[in-house]
Amino acid sequence: MDVSKTLKTPVLVLGATSLIGRHLLTDLRAAGIDPIAVSRRPPATDAGWLDADLADPNLADGLPPVGTVFSLSPIWLLPAALPALKARGISRLVAFSSTSRFTKLASAVPEERAVAESLAGAEAAVERFCAEHGIAWTILRPTLIYDEGRDGNVSRLAGLIRRFGVLPLSGRGEGLRQPVHARDLATGAQAAAGAVAAENRAYDLVGGETLTYRQMARRVFEGLGRTPMMISLPPALFGLMLKLASPVLPGATAAMGSRMGVDLTFDSSDARRDFGWAPRDFRPKF
Repeated sequence: MDVSKTLKTPVLVLGATSLIGRHLLTDLRAAGIDPIAVSRRPPATDAGWLDADLADPNLADGLPPVGTVFSLSPIWLLPAALPALKARGISRLVAFSSTSRFTKLASAVPEERAVAESLAGAEAAVERFCAEHGIAWTILRPTLIYDEGRDGNVSRLAGLIRRFGVLPLSGRGEGLRQPVHARDLATGAQAAAGAVAAENRAYDLVGGETLTYRQMARRVFEGLGRTPMMISLPPALFGLMLKLASPVLPGATAAMGSRMGVDLTFDSSDARRDFGWAPRDFRPKF
């Protein structure tokens, strides 16, 4: 698809330094579109960036006119910025949320439940504002995002494997996963922005394969060129191990272990139908 003919310009990319943002900017520029990239920490050597904070009440003063906006920042930051974007002429919005809205809603960890609630509340606020102001919106909810060497999910596993050579699992690691590459998400966002069928809808975006956690980990070993070595631990012992390792594994929680045996799967058939969603299989290379 020639995005230069389907996107309403000018194009603004919020959260452009994110995993998806780097791919989206590259693809837009290759298509002949000169996007305006927004970040609180823009690269010092790259032109075409705006240093801006979505929470700034004077945000509109620093923004140029916009047509299409891709929001890659945490979606709970977006509602406060919508009035400024409306003032600058937005007519099309593609915003990323997360399937964590559903998978963490009943988590035993209060912070994870709070994230799920924030995602759901922000989505509702975005939909409501856009409906009131005639802005065509699309919300995309990826599953497990990866981008070799850059993400905090699959690449974190790779880092543990490099460090220890073996990967402990909680139980047999039979919970299903659908890892999705950041580049595919950038491609999907552009396709959704240009598809009339995708207007005013939300989509769950999954990767090209559904794998058990153990199979996913095996693919990470293979992507590192290593022989898979995994140890199944009783869930209680795994949870204790994570708790003890928390000083050297920031963000690790017992809930991570319990989820290894839980299916976290979604359906992207509507995205395939409406804007040609076609993600790659999970074959990471590090």
